[in-house]
Parts: sequence; C-alpha cells; structure tokens
Amino acid sequence: MRKAYLNALNQFYFIGPRRIEEALDYFGCVEDIWNAPEEQLKKLPLWEGHAGEFVAGRRQVDINREWSKIEEKGIKVIDREDSGYPGLLKQIYDAPFLLYLEGGLLPGEACVSLVGSRKTTAYGREIAYNLAAGLAARGITVVSGMARGIDTRVHRGALEKGRTVAVLGSGLDVVYPRENRDLKENINQQGAVVSEFPLGTEPLSYNFPRRNRIISGMSLGTVVVEAPVKSGALITADFALEQGREVFAVPGSIRSPYSRGCHKLIKEGARLVEGLEDILDELDIFLEGAKEDGNNPVSKENDTGTDNSPEEETVLLAVPFEAVHMDKIIEKTGFSVSRAGNALLNLELKGLITQLPGKYFMRR
Repeated sequence: MRKAYLNALNQFYFIGPRRIEEALDYFGCVEDIWNAPEEQLKKLPLWEGHAGEFVAGRRQVDINREWSKIEEKGIKVIDREDSGYPGLLKQIYDAPFLLYLEGGLLPGEACVSLVGSRKTTAYGREIAYNLAAGLAARGITVVSGMARGIDTRVHRGALEKGRTVAVLGSGLDVVYPRENRDLKENINQQGAVVSEFPLGTEPLSYNFPRRNRIISGMSLGTVVVEAPVKSGALITADFALEQGREVFAVPGSIRSPYSRGCHKLIKEGARLVEGLEDILDELDIFLEGAKEDGNNPVSKENDTGTDNSPEEETVLLAVPFEAVHMDKIIEKTGFSVSRAGNALLNLELKGLITQLPGKYFMRR
C-alpha cells in the first residue's frame, strides 16, 4: 500500500519530495503521514503552513479509487525504493518518490538529454534530429520533454535509431501538446514516457521547472541545442550543473535570438558542440549497443549512424554544414576526383548533402 499512499499524497500540489522526506523521518511510514493529526503535522517546519489544508483535503481523496485509475490504464508506478528506479535520478537532491511510467526503462541504461526552445529555426531542428539519431544509434537513450520545437525533433531523431524517454509536465493521461499524441504512442513502443505528476494533472506552467530537473537528473549530460536567454532549456542546464552533470551547448548564428542562450552557456563554461564526438568524448561512454561490423564495434570517429559505405562515410565527415568546394573535400579525404564525385553523388541521392552552384557542397 506504500505506493497507493504516496499516490494519494501526490494529489496535493504542495506536497513534494522534501515534505515527504521530512514527514517520513518523523512518522516512519507514509500511512502514518496520511493519518497524522493536524497538531502533529504542524510540528514539522515544512508542513506547518499547509497542515490544515492537507487534513481538510484528504477527506476528499479516496486512496483506493485513485489507485484503481492507475491500474485500469495499465500505468506502471516505480517507487524510489524499487530496483527499477533510474540510478542517476535517485542521486539528485529532491528525487521524486514515485514515477508514473508507460513503456519501459532499462536497468543501468546510459542517458543523455537534448533540450531546446519551442520556437526554432531550420538549423536548430536539423541539428537536434541528427544529434539525437547519432546518440541513439550508439546505444544511448535520449531524454527530452516532448514539447513543441526542439524536443519533438529530438524524440523523432532518436526513434529513427534507438530509444528515447519523454518526461512530461502533466499526468500521463494528459497529452501536451495535443499534436504529439502519435509521437507519445511511438515513444511508448520504443522507450518510455515518464511523469512524477499523478493522473489528471494539467500542464500548468509551474510544473515544467519540476519536470526539467528530472530530465537532467536522469542524464549523464544535458545538451542545449537552441534556446533564447530566457528559456526552460537553460533551467534544465542549471539543474544539470547543480546535479554535477555535464552541460553542452550548440552554437548558432550571432544574429539569431534562438542561439543566445547557447552562447551564454558556452561563455560560462559549457562544452561547445560542433558534432556528436564532442558529446561522446567528454562523457567517455563505452556503448554496449554500438553498431558492429563483423565482430568489431564501429569506431565513434568513423560512424555517423547511417548505412553508408566506408567511402561515403569518409566523404560525409569531410563535408561541413556550410558550403565547401569539392577541391577541399578531395584534399581532406585524399580520394581521386572520380572516387570523391561518386561518393558525393550517392550522398546527395540519399538526401545527406546538397550540391550548390560551382561544385560546392553542404551537409544537410
């Protein structure tokens, strides 16, 4: 019944992990917290101002009925004491006591979070998708918040190659934004959708900073792809720093307001990300799920998470995300004109590069 009582406590917006911890230290178990007299609750510093509100409100909560709603929807509930609770998340200062879950979490899976703003540019959307796909292809679980914009592109990119986890700022039965309903179902099949909020919780603005600490808390590091200076993505980066995790930022145009938050992070010491290797090298992750060629893992330096031939892979890595002349590609790869030209043609047909006038090429 511990989970049922914790779920009942979660029905109160003002009862978070720290209040539960304080009450557990005093009363010993969650059932005793639930049944505690108001006078005893008022003895606890964090409860003093809410004891009366809680005692009045708990009369309206049917513990068994609230738990039945969870069982009827087939939602899993993970207690902080369960072995399946994410290990990294358990280490943070105010880890939630309960996680509501659809899909599945894997024991000990390596996670990296990619976040950004709801308003985006084509550049940001492309980078988010490619980084997420590259990380997922290497066996890393990509975590984000399923919001519009960058988060959506992150999940879609990760789903192309592997696993992703969405952390919601609402109950699992409240899909926000609504247009991501299908995306949520796809994540359920190929990862997990997680929330600390009970069923029926609406996506209220003050839920999202709480959600963001879970995104960073589950992850070895947080990558901010595109964000203005005042952005929820920067709140996630702040949480990551507080939690002792790595912070990365993708630079953008100095003219773009959507990159100023990333530039601010870089000035303050975040790792600048020009490509996937900047993330992998910093975290020094050995990937159990790395793609294999025969019996040998594919090298991080030579794989972009695609099914290209070795020649195409070499040429693709020589083409930046800005226009470069074919002569520079030939110089960098050491290939002959015909060999480089054939690889470039194949990459263009695959939609991975774009040819510009004057024999210039650019990575897509």
